[in-house]
Order: sequence, then C-alpha cells, then structure tokens
Amino acid sequence: MLNPISFAFKKARAENRPALLTYTVAGDGSKKQSLDILKSISKNADILELGVPHNTPVADGSQIQTSAYRAIKKGIKINDIFRIVRDFKKFDKNKPIILMGYYNMIFQYGDNNFLKKCKTSGVNGLIVVDLPWPENKDFAKKCKKKSIYFIQLLSPTTTSKRLKKIIQNSHPMNYFISMLSTTGGKLKVSPKEILKNYNRIKKINPKKEIVIGFGITDKTIGKLKSADGLVVGSAICKEITRSLNSRQNPVTNVGKLVRKLKNKIR
Repeated sequence: MLNPISFAFKKARAENRPALLTYTVAGDGSKKQSLDILKSISKNADILELGVPHNTPVADGSQIQTSAYRAIKKGIKINDIFRIVRDFKKFDKNKPIILMGYYNMIFQYGDNNFLKKCKTSGVNGLIVVDLPWPENKDFAKKCKKKSIYFIQLLSPTTTSKRLKKIIQNSHPMNYFISMLSTTGGKLKVSPKEILKNYNRIKKINPKKEIVIGFGITDKTIGKLKSADGLVVGSAICKEITRSLNSRQNPVTNVGKLVRKLKNKIR
C-alpha cells in the first residue's frame, strides 16, 4: 500500500501545485490545543510535520524555540505526542504525519520501541535533524521495515558526490534546506538561487520527492511553487505566539494562515 506521504504528493501533482507541508510543535499552547490546531490546518495542508520539543535544539530558530519552550513548560512527554498523533488519526486517518526531532529522544526511548510506537500511533515519516547519512543507515533500514519514511536532509553545501550517495540511499522523500541558517531566518538567498540549487539536486533522481524548507513565508512561497513540496514552520509558530499573546484563538488564526498559504501555491 502507498505510504500516505507519497499519496499526498501524487494528489498535489494532479492538481498542478506543490504539496504544502506545515510544521507545528507538539503540545504548543496545550496538548488539546495542539491537536485542535492540527485538525484546523489539515483542511489545507497536505502533510503535517509535528515537532518534538527539545531543550537544546541545533536547527530551530527563535519562533520554534518559543513554541518548544511553551510545550516543555506545560510538561509534554513523548507518549503525549504519540497520543496527539493517534487522536488526530481518528479524525483523519489518511492525512500523513511526520515527526521531526533529535536523535536523543529516540535513543532514550530505544530505536525499536520508538518505531513500534510510531507505527501503532500512525506516524508516516521521521526527520531526525542530527542523524545524518551514513550514520543513519541502520536506523533508516529499521524505519523501512515499519513502512515509515526516513527523510534525509540536504543542504546547499552538500557536495555533488555526497548528494548522489544520500539520494541513492534515501526513501521516497527528501528535505532540502534552502539556506545555511536556523529555521525561520530571513531568506538570505533569492528564490531564484534556491530553485537553481533545488533543480540541481532534483536531477539526480527525478522520481524522489524533494521539499524545500527554512525561511518560507506567505511572501516567498509563491515564488517557489515549482518544487515538489514547500514547508512552512516558523511563520506558523509565530502566529501561534502572536495569537496567545493577544488572547486570540490560535486554532482559528493558524487555520486562516494555512488557507492563505495554500491559495498562494494553487
């Protein structure tokens, strides 16, 4: 059976647009609010990335760190995250969910236990920021056995030789980091330059889906719509923060933002 992630790309391609991937931090606001936000944005997002809060992140910018801090302060645990995924899948069993985090959480939990829990709760893919190729080969194989996509990160400075090896060994989806920065940084590279780097990577194996992430907002997303998929995270986390600080409903406001993003890539 086709992994729901691949199905989401297929559907987006049939509609002649990139897939829209959203990123929120699990437990941001509260466990219930985090679930409600997922339900709200799932109407317009093709794939949902759910971040596992970490107290010493290496790739997350200030907006995501703020969201993670709120979730940690509220006492979110790994099992709560699996519960959020499971509860969301009762609401929409076909919408793909990717967990994004750091290897320490998996190591502490135990690779096999973690993947077993991913499978039973309904996780479709994993992005492990600090587990690069080739160190991730064994873990990626374990993911494959569970029909969970292990998503490799590719950067603008990855050499052509290394890129070929990573993509050759990769699962059907990969994640291209648009610029050398933490998430949510101001786009220091022009969309034209990002697409030039992206197309160079895409040519290695056109059958593999490659999404672009880092620094994408409602202002830049429309200029990158020739990609297979586009990830928006910090802009969403920023809206959650703004809504909470203004005592507004983040569920409604984030739902509106994601609808706006979707309209820019149609």
